[in-house]
Parts: sequence; C-alpha cells; structure tokens
Amino acid sequence: MKRTISGILALLMTTTLLTGCGSLKDDDTIVTVDSHTVTAGVANFYTRFNQAEYETYYSAYLGEDFWGNEAAEGKTYEESVKETALEQLEEMAILQDHMKDYKVEVTEEEEAAITKTAKAFVENNDKKTIETVSGTKENVEEVLKLMTIQKKMKDAIGAEVSTEVSDEEAAQKQMDYVSFLYKEQDESGTQVDVTDEAKKAEIKKSAEDFANGVASAPDFKAYATEQGQEPVSTTFDKDSTSLTAQFLEAVDQLAEGATSGVIETDNGCYVAKVNTYLDREATDAKKEQIVTERQNDHYTETVEKWLKEADVKVNKGNWKKVSLDKVSVKMYQEPVEDTGATE
Repeated sequence: MKRTISGILALLMTTTLLTGCGSLKDDDTIVTVDSHTVTAGVANFYTRFNQAEYETYYSAYLGEDFWGNEAAEGKTYEESVKETALEQLEEMAILQDHMKDYKVEVTEEEEAAITKTAKAFVENNDKKTIETVSGTKENVEEVLKLMTIQKKMKDAIGAEVSTEVSDEEAAQKQMDYVSFLYKEQDESGTQVDVTDEAKKAEIKKSAEDFANGVASAPDFKAYATEQGQEPVSTTFDKDSTSLTAQFLEAVDQLAEGATSGVIETDNGCYVAKVNTYLDREATDAKKEQIVTERQNDHYTETVEKWLKEADVKVNKGNWKKVSLDKVSVKMYQEPVEDTGATE
C-alpha cells in the first residue's frame, strides 16, 4: 500500500472492547530476530492499524463481524491478517541488521517527521484509544522508523538488479478485434449465455460475414463501426491474462498486419487484426513492469535468506493476546497537516 505515513497515522481511531482479553504490557516480547526485539506495544500498534483499515474500508463487503470467517482455505481473516503482520514485523526487524551493508540510515529530517507524526497521532486520539492500540508516542515512532527503514532497504536491495530489458523480452503486440459472444438478453435485460445451438450458429454466421467483409477493408476499425460493431483496441503478449486463452493462442500466431478469419472459442467468436508486433508505449511500460518484478523478487529472496539464517523466536502466548475479534478498531479522518514522513 503506497501512501504517506503521516497522512494515515494522524487519523483518528475509535475502539470498542467487545469481550475481555488477556493483559499485555508494552514491553512484553512478541518476537526476537537475532539481537532485535519487537515489543508487544510495537506489534500491537502495527497490527491494530492494519485491523482498522479492514474494519473501516472492508466491513461493508465482509460484514461487521467477519474476523472469524474463512479468508482462505483453513484460515480465518484474523489468522490471515495477524500472520501477515507478524511476517512484516520479522522482516522489518531483520532489515535493521543489514542497514550498514547498504549504507541506509534514517536521516535527521526523517527523524523529525517521524516525531511530528507520532505527536500528532497522540494529540488526535483519546486516552482509551491510545491504550487499546498501544498508540504511545514511543510505539508510533518505532513503527514509523521500522517502516521507513523497510522502504529504504527495499529500494537499496532492488537497486542491485539489472534494469536492462530488451525490446524482444518486453515486446507488446497491438491489435483491433471484434467479438461475437454467445450471449443474449433475457426478459429482464440481463446478459445470459446462449445454450440453443441454432442461435449459436446464427452468431457464428454473423462473425463469418464480418470476417469476409473486413478481409478486404483498408481500415479494420472503420469497417467494424460501419457494420454496427464495437471494435476493441488492445496490446498483448503470449502471457496476457486479459484475453480468453483460446483467442489469445490463435491471435498470437497472426503475422504483423494480418487479419484473422473467425476464431471460435467456448464463449464466442472473434475476428482480429494485428497492427504491429511492437507497440512502443506498451512495450516500454512492460519493461518497467519487468524491472519492478525483478526488484521485488530479489528483495523477497534476500529477506527470506536472511530470516532463514537468523534466530527467530515468537512468544506465542503474548502474540495470542493480540485478538482482533475481541476489540473493534475503526478510523475516521479529519483534516490534518501532512508532516512529510516517508512513504
């Protein structure tokens, strides 16, 4: 989630204690990673903030009481969110050990922004909320510092990979196409699948007539519009997921400048023209995507290696006390000054 930390942590939170939960002191240990200890106060604040995002923005879709519901096979929303939070805390802890390797440091300017942000959070929230989410100035500052280090280390580690990507590797073709889908409107006006084979044959015949006419047309899109069709322009490569697999496989075989015949798939028929094998703008965008994927993969592999070699110990008893279904945490926003803390 790319956002300004200060703009988020200066938000106001509301908390509701739903049932009793185990006591947890700020200086209790949640996890140690080699020489670094993540305290309960830091872990609770970081986790409660993630909880607040879910309860504020997703409860309308998930329901008010969703923490016990299954998020993935065999895992509840609470288990999933807490697992991710713990992994992030372990990651941020191990990154501190390698800051010198990458000459990463938190600058005086960043420290000042962090302090200002933490102070704003404390001033904008009542005592009960601060106690519930462990939102003391010290805990907020530590979370902000860890997040700042994480961002800077990710950039530094990502900078180790090559940014060279050839046109051949990133090439994006560009085409125009018209679809004749096996769909029809029911009595209520809703699009439904055509099951009658005679109707499917009529749709396919329309596609064949269009294909015969467009084959000699100088302008695919203009001809399609004249025929009352809606041409679609798109870029693609052999791995594109936005197109029906059967259609993609067929159209990827077309020569540059070629117009297809009818390409029949399970969901309908298509007629397409490949205009170019290398769309400059889309290819350059793909290059950026490839570099980003390389950087993310390298960062993930590096951190996983460090954590595998580290001595990681989780205090499961203390971590269990951070219960998401026993405390409700939501946020609401009032205009606040952006302190400029690192994203």
